[in-house]
Amino acid sequence: MAAVEATGLVKTFKSRKNTVKALDGIDLEIPEGTVLGLLGPNGAGKTTAVRVLTTLMRPDAGSARVLGYDVVQDADAVRSLVGLSGQYAAVDELLTGRENLWMFGRLYRLTSQQATQRADELLATFDLTEAADRTLKTYSGGMRRRLDLAGSLIAHPKVLFLDEPTTGLDPRSRIDLWKIIRDRVSEGVTILLTTQYLEEADELADSIAVVDHGSVIARGTADELKAKVGGERIEVVVHDPEEIYRALELLTEALGIADPDATTLDQHSRRITVPAPGGSSSLVDVIRTLDAAGIRIADIGLRRPTLDDVFLTLTGHEAEEKKEVVK
Repeated sequence: MAAVEATGLVKTFKSRKNTVKALDGIDLEIPEGTVLGLLGPNGAGKTTAVRVLTTLMRPDAGSARVLGYDVVQDADAVRSLVGLSGQYAAVDELLTGRENLWMFGRLYRLTSQQATQRADELLATFDLTEAADRTLKTYSGGMRRRLDLAGSLIAHPKVLFLDEPTTGLDPRSRIDLWKIIRDRVSEGVTILLTTQYLEEADELADSIAVVDHGSVIARGTADELKAKVGGERIEVVVHDPEEIYRALELLTEALGIADPDATTLDQHSRRITVPAPGGSSSLVDVIRTLDAAGIRIADIGLRRPTLDDVFLTLTGHEAEEKKEVVK
């Protein structure tokens, strides 16, 4: 059974100067107890989709249901079943961590005693017990993010919406949040995770949808998306810039590359990138070919496609890590 279903969602923002279609017929489906990674560059419509699915915004067209409830007609029922952690921590800096969670609990209509008990549980789960009675002004960015995520879990939601939860966090804080998210999934929680990081979706998502200009342009697992950009690649940096064109010609012939668009050459960095149809064996072929031709190698490596590779192939531009324009 699908915990979240969206069909043909459309949302348009109008101003005096222009009209922006943030959602242009998006279809989504998330089976219960799984994680859908929603990837896309800035302004793709990820946050708008989350806001529609969590009843914070009405779609102009299309429909969506969360655990069988329509997000427009049954908005109150949807709100009682979901948790949301937005791009920016929705916490009160003048309150302590414990007071913030108690307040969230009361907003979800828990009794004062229930809210206190639940706050204590979540503070322990998120390793915030020692900082529980400090005001938020003394919290680091990672601590605020953990508290915000804790707040989204105060009422034991069955569906959790996480909008770029790790953007701006240091690697350690990001890994800590990944563990918390995995723990929630193991408890049967369904999660929609928006992110700009393919490695994050690779770690957490059962399936991925890539959006751009308000539309879903690709679906699949992380491996399936990476396959769309041609699998593994070899990057070679030649020592002598005068040898770069000859090196590319030799490698194209040695590896049997028929499509010239499959290779890239950057004369400034002396870098050549070519497909690696044979994986590590292709790497050996490249080394042997260039060595036999007397072309010295400054650096060489085998790598899988990155987030930018996927976005460049699917959207024609790189992913950006700036504040979204379209909300």
